[in-house]
Amino acid sequence: MLAILYLAVACVLGWQLSGFLLKPEADLEGNRVWVRCAAAFGVGTLVMTWVLYFLAWFFHMVLGMKVPLILGNILVILGAAVLSFVLIWRKRKKGGEKEVLIRNQKLLVKEIILYGLLLVFISFTMHYVFFYSDGKLFSGYSVFSDYAPHTAMIRSFSLSANYPTQYPHFGGEDVKYHFMFQFLTGNLEFLGLRIDLAYNVVSILSLLGFLVVLTQLARRLTKSFAASAVASALFFFRSGLAFFLFIKEHVAADDLFTTLQQRREFIGYTPNENWGLWNYNVYLNQRHLGFGLLIAALVIWLFMEYLMESGLSEMKGVAWLRFVFAEKEAWLPKAAVTAALAGVVLGLVSFWNGAAVIGALVILAGMALFSRHKLDYAIMAAVAMVFSFLQTKIFIRGSSFALSFRWGFIAEDKSFLGVLWYILEVMGVTGLGCLILVFFLKREKRLLLFAFVLPVIFAFTISLTPDVTVNHKYIMIAMAFLSILWGYALVVLFRRRWTAVIGVVLAICLMATGFYDFVIVIRDNGRNRSMAIDLESSLTKWLADNTTEKDLILTPYYSMSEVTLSGCMMYMGWPYYPWSAGYDTNYRGQKAKEMYTTYDTENLRQLVEEEGIDYIIFENGLDLDGEPGHEETIAEAYQLVYTSDNGMQRIYKTT
Repeated sequence: MLAILYLAVACVLGWQLSGFLLKPEADLEGNRVWVRCAAAFGVGTLVMTWVLYFLAWFFHMVLGMKVPLILGNILVILGAAVLSFVLIWRKRKKGGEKEVLIRNQKLLVKEIILYGLLLVFISFTMHYVFFYSDGKLFSGYSVFSDYAPHTAMIRSFSLSANYPTQYPHFGGEDVKYHFMFQFLTGNLEFLGLRIDLAYNVVSILSLLGFLVVLTQLARRLTKSFAASAVASALFFFRSGLAFFLFIKEHVAADDLFTTLQQRREFIGYTPNENWGLWNYNVYLNQRHLGFGLLIAALVIWLFMEYLMESGLSEMKGVAWLRFVFAEKEAWLPKAAVTAALAGVVLGLVSFWNGAAVIGALVILAGMALFSRHKLDYAIMAAVAMVFSFLQTKIFIRGSSFALSFRWGFIAEDKSFLGVLWYILEVMGVTGLGCLILVFFLKREKRLLLFAFVLPVIFAFTISLTPDVTVNHKYIMIAMAFLSILWGYALVVLFRRRWTAVIGVVLAICLMATGFYDFVIVIRDNGRNRSMAIDLESSLTKWLADNTTEKDLILTPYYSMSEVTLSGCMMYMGWPYYPWSAGYDTNYRGQKAKEMYTTYDTENLRQLVEEEGIDYIIFENGLDLDGEPGHEETIAEAYQLVYTSDNGMQRIYKTT
């Protein structure tokens, strides 16, 4: 299958390219093969997909090709294969010391079991919330809202030619939301992989790749496989007070067991916690976050050597401070070219998941503070920001950020103590417990603890978007990396019989809330708890066949529907999506309401011309903010060109 060929060639290319990035001497005690495999998928897919995107853009915009992905894929797959062959041939011709990928056979067996279990778990959960059956596409209740803009973007590439790229829920404008993960998925669907399989395959590989690097970081730092395995469990099952507060509430109400067995909503006592903001559900609905974190973790892996050089130094006090800050080697670069390459790779992720890039740069800034060779960090950060800036200039008109100081995130009580209590509620021991954990860690782990906590501080002080709630991703990133240190703490406690009881209590505190959240994920998804959309819909097919990316379509406020799955450009879909991405939804919301509800044909014609509307979709029972739509005016002004099989929707052509 062509889609599998694309991914296979990407991995082969990524294996060769990642060899320039990952140092052979790093982690001499571990099995290097795992990080290399994760890097092969991440780097290869990243580079190949960007080249494909710009080729498709050129073929469509300059050469006028209606289906630019055909030639684009041919050239990219052949080009990547040829480049891989050349790199392999040059490496063999050059000779030199052979890279040792497996150093510890006994450890390898344990890692195969661990990563096999992670693969099964991730595959099951990804498929459980998004799957195809009997001609319908099923999206679970806990995730379908986020899938609405993502699947619309995917289909805008697989069924259309969305170049220059627009945001389907706010067509006719630039694209302010990272979209390259969706472009990759759309291309795989274009190459023959059904949309659910395409979305699930790249999501599974991305999240598994991130967890491979995360657990390898844990083993490299702690010298303990057990700590890496526990870290992966802590990643899935988050810390927090919600479960314990929930028990207290329902014990008092004398309905605890009944509620535990029947509840289908996420628990929580903080704003929007019932959305599933803090648990594994985030990685199920924000699929692109896993890919961004994979690349971020690879860059952190690269610079880990610098921090450990400082952290493991036997110097103390003033001598150590001089070692880290005053000596020439504390600032001069050690591997400037490698640092620049890391910056390129990290910068290229900006339109795959911007939060992962920002979170990684914040963590790396914390690492740089106490590392030697600080200029390598500076080179990496500068290159990453340059590439991010170039992408924003290409895709976004105007400013890409709404930078502001926002103390307290979404905590209701913005006092210092109120914010601390909020952090304890949402992060539990993982958060404020770090204030105690720091006293039990050695220097190199304390330095990493400081770096891993910085995204939390960033989330509670800085906002880059109109919707500060999206800052929850920075807290999730911090919690993911902090799982390394908490996994190590649990392993240390369980090594001694007299501290094992403390370990059991700590494990419950760290995972109980997340485990019950996962129970809710299972209950609130599956075939009977999903939105089902006809994947063979004639409405979807008509829109895909008869409209292009240049057509702007006035629609009701659709979230995920047969219309959005056509990939068409809506004047305004569900308002939250474009609003949170930074678009002016107030203006379009007012104009959409006026066009749908006016009784004046001439007024309608004038509005349609001013707003550049090419088609109008009207459906039975249409209502905008409590005011019913008036189809007679639309029917009088424009030609009816389509009626859905069930008679629910009608499409009028305005030009």
